[in-house]
Amino acid sequence: MAQNKKADPNYKVVAENRRARFDYAIEDDIECGIILQGSEVKSLRENSANIAESYAAVENGELWLVNSYIAPYEQAKTWGHEERRRRKLLVSKKELARMWNDTQRKGMTLVPMVLYFNHKGLAKLKIGIAKGKKLHDKRATEAKRDWGRQKQRLLRHGE
Repeated sequence: MAQNKKADPNYKVVAENRRARFDYAIEDDIECGIILQGSEVKSLRENSANIAESYAAVENGELWLVNSYIAPYEQAKTWGHEERRRRKLLVSKKELARMWNDTQRKGMTLVPMVLYFNHKGLAKLKIGIAKGKKLHDKRATEAKRDWGRQKQRLLRHGE
């Protein structure tokens, strides 16, 4: 039974890294859980986060989200959270081993793509296993996209 994510009241995208697909060639993506404090969850519910400058790293057999920003929650003044703290990500041992192997290869990196609440209301992070693009690769991708648009335009107008 497939649910439509648009109609689901719990599904909500909080932060998106729009430059990820432009700067990196994404080979695979993995959904992982994220360990948060209460004030961080409240702040995410208000759509105040940024994962554009962040990255994921495998260190000492654990997966960490580094340099992600979650705005402070105003009502939690006393027991608030640190905005740019390292947050632990939850994945299976098999996925963690695969990520470790991929990042040890030349040029592979773990790029956070989307931070969202799933249909159960749990905070999740989609991480892409990616390879950095060079300038000429970015130009080629852009040219391919432009040609696709132009082709669609020609087909629509019948020229």
